[in-house]
Amino acid sequence: MRFLSIADDVKLGENVKLADFINLYGCAIGNDTKIGTFVEIQKNASVGKNCKIQSHTFICEGVAIEDNVFIGHSVTFTNDKYPRATNAGGALQTEADWKVEKTVVKKGATIGSGSTILSNLTIGENAIVGAGSVVTKDVPPNTIVAGNPAKIRRSIDK
Repeated sequence: MRFLSIADDVKLGENVKLADFINLYGCAIGNDTKIGTFVEIQKNASVGKNCKIQSHTFICEGVAIEDNVFIGHSVTFTNDKYPRATNAGGALQTEADWKVEKTVVKKGATIGSGSTILSNLTIGENAIVGAGSVVTKDVPPNTIVAGNPAKIRRSIDK
């Protein structure tokens, strides 16, 4: 038995492979992409074609992942630098109380397992984020970063 939660507003490309126990709503997934078990992709997020999204990953609203990207296991994206449960009046926040901060993962990038990607940044084309990293600022193209906070380790020679 398959346990999939895919909302009617999800745009799935051709030949998308979906594992069990996933939650997709309001997002777009490109052709020939593979989504692993226990992945959630929220509204207004997009994943390009020929991507691999490994298990236990969370892709929140405002994240744009371009083509040919690899996302390792248990990667978490954020979309708010200053999250709060309540507004100034003490009521639970609604969408009207904050603004989604965008994040872009450029074509061919790799994000290692267990990484956390903070909001409002770009991971450059063909960049590699080492496993367990916390990315707090833009990652240049063709660069390897790792650590907490992630720091440039070296360039990738092509």
